[in-house]
Amino acid sequence: MLISIVNPNATASMTRTIAEAAERACAPGTRILAVTNKSGPPSIEGHVDGAWAVPGLLDAIARAEADGADAHVIACFDDTGLDAARSLAEKPVIGIGEAAAHLASLLARRFSVVTTLACSVPILTDNLKRNGLWESCASVRASDVPVLAIEADPEAATRRISEEIEIAIAQDGAEAIVLGCAGMADFAVELSGRHGLPVVEGVSAAVKLAETLATLGLRTSKRGGYAPPRPKE
Repeated sequence: MLISIVNPNATASMTRTIAEAAERACAPGTRILAVTNKSGPPSIEGHVDGAWAVPGLLDAIARAEADGADAHVIACFDDTGLDAARSLAEKPVIGIGEAAAHLASLLARRFSVVTTLACSVPILTDNLKRNGLWESCASVRASDVPVLAIEADPEAATRRISEEIEIAIAQDGAEAIVLGCAGMADFAVELSGRHGLPVVEGVSAAVKLAETLATLGLRTSKRGGYAPPRPKE
């Protein structure tokens, strides 16, 4: 089985972190094809960065589909370009944001999302509402750690994220935590042990869901909302 993972931003070192998390999570025999969107912004922080990332993201998914990928993962917690990608690809496409939230909802009645910057909070809130998970969400909290700072100083980033987790537990009643950035993939095990509750990171969650859909032979529906675009002159 071949799972393609597209990092919608242009930072290759983050793609390597994502690929390593995917390799740890995938089943024996699953191959991971991790691709960097070289035409995207260095990081995705808000609506503008997300819009700039979409053309290159779609091109990467189209190429992976042509190369025989059995499923695709979009490795941005905003689920950047997800609807367009599903319209383009026949194979399943999973966003790490929706994947992590769905798994958290199976582990706890109330979960909180801890993300990077405040500009991402409305995007994640809208996604949770659309996916029917908002009622299970205790809060969406910004750690005020820029995306690229996670890699530049992981110790400081973990400290700030941990502080927000403590607040989410104490003030919001969170029973599980979702890490709201692909760059946080390496922090989940440590933070889960530190705080004594499930901590879900989206890359692993998306890979396992992608494997499941591919194993079951399921494909994206081409009726209605995910119908392919009509040819245009």
